[in-house]
Amino acid sequence: MASLRKCWLLSRPYSSASASASAALHSRGGGNISSLSRGISKYSTASAIEEPVSPPVQVNYTQLLINGQFSNAASGKTFPTLDPRTGDVIAHVAEGDTEDVNRAVAAARKAFDEGPWPKMPAYERQRILLRFADLIEKHNDELAALETWDNGKPYEQAAKIEVPMLARLMRYYAGWADKIHGLIVPADGPYHVQTLHEPIGVVGQIIPWNFPLLMYGWKVGPALACGNTIILKTAEQTPLSALLASNLLHEAGLPPGVLNVISGFGPTAGAALSSHMDVDKLAFTGSTSTGKVVLQMAAKSNLKPVTLELGGKSPFIICEDADVDKGVELAHSALFFNQGQCCCAGSRTFVHERVYDEFVEKSKALALKRAVGDPFKVGTQQGPQIDTEQFEKILGYIRSGVEDGATLEAGGGRLGNKGYYIKPTVFSNVKDDMLIAREEIFGPVQSILKYKDLDDVIHRANSTPYGLAAGVFTQDIDTANTLTRALRAGTVWVNCFDTFDAAIPFGGYKMSGHGREKGIYGLSNYLQVKAVVTPLKNPAWL
Repeated sequence: MASLRKCWLLSRPYSSASASASAALHSRGGGNISSLSRGISKYSTASAIEEPVSPPVQVNYTQLLINGQFSNAASGKTFPTLDPRTGDVIAHVAEGDTEDVNRAVAAARKAFDEGPWPKMPAYERQRILLRFADLIEKHNDELAALETWDNGKPYEQAAKIEVPMLARLMRYYAGWADKIHGLIVPADGPYHVQTLHEPIGVVGQIIPWNFPLLMYGWKVGPALACGNTIILKTAEQTPLSALLASNLLHEAGLPPGVLNVISGFGPTAGAALSSHMDVDKLAFTGSTSTGKVVLQMAAKSNLKPVTLELGGKSPFIICEDADVDKGVELAHSALFFNQGQCCCAGSRTFVHERVYDEFVEKSKALALKRAVGDPFKVGTQQGPQIDTEQFEKILGYIRSGVEDGATLEAGGGRLGNKGYYIKPTVFSNVKDDMLIAREEIFGPVQSILKYKDLDDVIHRANSTPYGLAAGVFTQDIDTANTLTRALRAGTVWVNCFDTFDAAIPFGGYKMSGHGREKGIYGLSNYLQVKAVVTPLKNPAWL
């Protein structure tokens, strides 16, 4: 299997800072965001943002997708999806609500109980997913352009990494479709015992705004391969690319009702899906605070199982023996990739005291050189944040870092006067009890902390409610082995970061979630195990 390993790759969702913490951030100091930006603009050499490039794509799908047909919301309501480069409206999208979720669940239930999908030979399901992968490749540039326009991520990132990875994910799970089977189990006595791996049924899936297409693939691929039917709720900030992708999936031959797509808001459409009595399974990617609500709704309704991929505050540990130049580059990409809007971002950079000062100076220099601008322009490394709420939240965290006594080395404010651009920001002399070291910022803010030895950094790296990922940078195999076993995280990258593959499982310890996505482990989220026991009369053998 060809591996798609990129040292800057993917992963996700909403900031998991609590609403109360966010409110506290906005009230601290009493100053407004524009005055903060003016006061610390000397820490960046970046230029103002130029006029935005016209996106090379048209928006053709803005309705709900239910039972194989695009239709308006039952209420007739729509909501605007915005261009993060300007705050201007891209399109008005159908706003799904409880009635629409009910229609989608009914379509999915009928498609599962009566339709062809779970009864279809697995090889035929495989062929449909493979045709879908071919169509993704054919429409690569269109999908990437929609993703960039709606989300703000660099077009080169979307076109060269994320859309190809979506196609790879679909081929990976297409390959699994006809290899899912149970076992024959020996028993103590004259019985024939077999286990069946059955599709779980009607699946509700809620995806985030930071990697819309990739999270679509992580959710839809394994669920379809296992023979389930789906209601997918998109993030209200980024509904467009999933609608185009789902249209392509139907073009590939997906039967009506197997995949239904609802655009709308969490408190309405998301809540209706999470608490629905006829949904058999939920999968959610987003903030830890919202994940708790989803889990509670699932438990209070029909106790449906829930897979959760939630927030993180991942440590990236630069060891005493590290090549500082390479470590600076890797730590930079671990934090700033995707505008810092990654659940697994290396947002706590722990650096050994012997190399700390050199590391800080070189990290500052690299941040000042980072190319921030229109994501459609060639060479742009960092586009705008997703929306005004996230933009203001990040600036609030920057303000808290300054007020708590961290040293602002670079960035620290808004770039330009239009859109949601933030200068790449670096803090040194960060202490463990500061908000910027404790809470998920979900933005381009690097916090660099100093440590003394392995025992010190292990204790501090694990002193967090999160456990999604971690990074280790060292030339010593014993050091690497010590840290990889000691760090309480679902993924530990050694001398790399954000290296993803369709076969590598992803998920968290502690409050970073339940279960794993991708790889063979992702299949178990969408299967039930049934034991079938039959007596044997006069068996020739047992």
